Amino acid sequence: MKDYRQLAVWQRSHQFTLSVYQTSRFFPSDERFGIASQLRRASSAIPANLAEGCGRDSDADFKRFVVIAHGSASESEYILLLASELGMFGADDHAMLGSEIAQIKRMLGALVRKLKADS
Repeated sequence: MKDYRQLAVWQRSHQFTLSVYQTSRFFPSDERFGIASQLRRASSAIPANLAEGCGRDSDADFKRFVVIAHGSASESEYILLLASELGMFGADDHAMLGSEIAQIKRMLGALVRKLKADS
């Protein structure tokens, strides 16, 4: 079992999730249970899946959870785009969050490739 807090991608995705929570507080109140909730769930699923994968007994299980985290990152990326195009936050917030999720996706992709090469 690995300590997920030692993973740079977990640290970065955790900070991303905190930023999403802060930014989505300002979404319209009628979206509290819509896009805001979906974005929060998708973003928090990234570090949560990394943590769960680290708690598993095998590298194969860990790799599977890293792949799931990558899917959640892609979902987060889309919801950010949707929220931006619906005018729920400004271009600066979208640029910052969009850049961050793109970097997280690259990190997750690199981790998956490393795990595949090691197996």
